[in-house]
Amino acid sequence: MAKWLLVTATLVLGACGGDSTEGLTGSELVAEIGCFACHTETDTDLAPTLHGIWGNEVELEDGRTVTVDEAYVRRSITEPAADVVAGFEARMPTFGLSESEVDRLVEYVRSLG
Repeated sequence: MAKWLLVTATLVLGACGGDSTEGLTGSELVAEIGCFACHTETDTDLAPTLHGIWGNEVELEDGRTVTVDEAYVRRSITEPAADVVAGFEARMPTFGLSESEVDRLVEYVRSLG
C-alpha cells in the first residue's frame, strides 16, 4: 500500500509541476506525467500495459467488453474509474489535462499498437 501511495503522490506532483506541455509530443508527455511508472510494457499488479492494446477487446470489472479505441482511451484518461479493466483496481488519478494533452496521449497509445 505504501508503494502505491508513493507512486500516486509522485505522479500527481509531477503532473502539477507548472511547466507548459504544449510543445511536448505524446511520447514526451507520457514521460512528463509518469504514465509508465504503472503502465509498463507488460501488465503489472498496478495497471494494464498500453503496448499493443489498440483495437483489442478488453473485459471490464463490470463484465462488459469494450474495444480499445479513441473513445475508450480518452475516457480512461479523463475518467479513469469509469471503465476499469478486469483484474485491476481503480487506482489511476485524474490529472486535469487539457484537450490537447489528451489528444496527444490518445495518439501515443494508438502508436503503440
